[in-house]
Amino acid sequence: MIVTFKRTITHNILAYSQLGGITMEANVMAYLSAGFGAGLVILGASYGIGKLASAAMEASGRQPEVVGEIRTSMIIAAALIEGATFFALAICILLALK
Repeated sequence: MIVTFKRTITHNILAYSQLGGITMEANVMAYLSAGFGAGLVILGASYGIGKLASAAMEASGRQPEVVGEIRTSMIIAAALIEGATFFALAICILLALK
């Protein structure tokens, strides 16, 4: 449904630009959507890692004897979040270069 909606908007804008309403190249929407997507990816990842670090610091403050285990779990979870972030950014770059 989202893909159909996105294609409809893109086709409407391109059709409008061909009628002389606005001058726009076909790649402009790809660049715009890739930049917007990359920004959303970075915001989401930073929010997730911030919440993760906050919870880890709070937990280590409550139970100082298990700081090592908490730190290990936090690093693994942060690495998974960053991996998904890099994958999403690679998709955004591929969309921009297409």
